[in-house]
Amino acid sequence: MSKPIITVRLIARDELPQLLALYHHLNPVDAPLPADDVLQSIWDGILDDPRLYYIVADIASQLVATCNLTIVPNLTRGARPYGIIENVITHPDYRRQGFGTQVLHYALALAWQQQCYKVMLLSGSKREETLHFYENAGFKRGVKTGFVAIAPEEL
Repeated sequence: MSKPIITVRLIARDELPQLLALYHHLNPVDAPLPADDVLQSIWDGILDDPRLYYIVADIASQLVATCNLTIVPNLTRGARPYGIIENVITHPDYRRQGFGTQVLHYALALAWQQQCYKVMLLSGSKREETLHFYENAGFKRGVKTGFVAIAPEEL
């Protein structure tokens, strides 16, 4: 059996429904989304923001993996920005085939092109397998200590 042909790229405006379907695998019990017109306005704002990148892996026009990168302007490190990667997910049917790694590498390449001096990623997973996945994609454990404040309504 041959490996599927994958394309890693920035998301297209009309792929929001597929992105949301992937996010269901990330957070199956996520809070409900706002009304369609509000959601579309949020999506348009995301796509129009030059500091926000949604990276996807697709096979035959089906999104199978994604992450997003935010470039944050900065006044330290010679005024070089830094990046934050969030919402990393691969569809369960396509895991362990390198698609998640490919979207992360694409995001890192974008960050380096933007002259970021670092890229951060937080994971809620404590599974060694997941942590090794991030290490194998180029991230290092133990360089910094992460802290997260959760909105009171999320507790």
